[in-house]
Amino acid sequence: MQDFAETVALEALAWLVGDDDLLPVFLGATGASAEDLRSRASETDFLASVLDFILLDDAWVMRFCESAGLPGEAVLRARAGLPGGADPHWT
Repeated sequence: MQDFAETVALEALAWLVGDDDLLPVFLGATGASAEDLRSRASETDFLASVLDFILLDDAWVMRFCESAGLPGEAVLRARAGLPGGADPHWT
């Protein structure tokens, strides 16, 4: 599951870097720099932040999934496979 999650997250990062409109929003929202995109791409917590960001907007999820040829639930499944992605239990 973690291999799938990391692969989807890396694809999402590549997609995000290629989106000239959305990339600055990600950088502003996370405080990440262009250097972080390169140096932290192998860190699971950074990849999780990429998926968390994309999951903020259903339109972003759908655009990414369409471009990657993935089903719409792939981002949520991938996020669950990375640190901190387990479903919260409020009880």
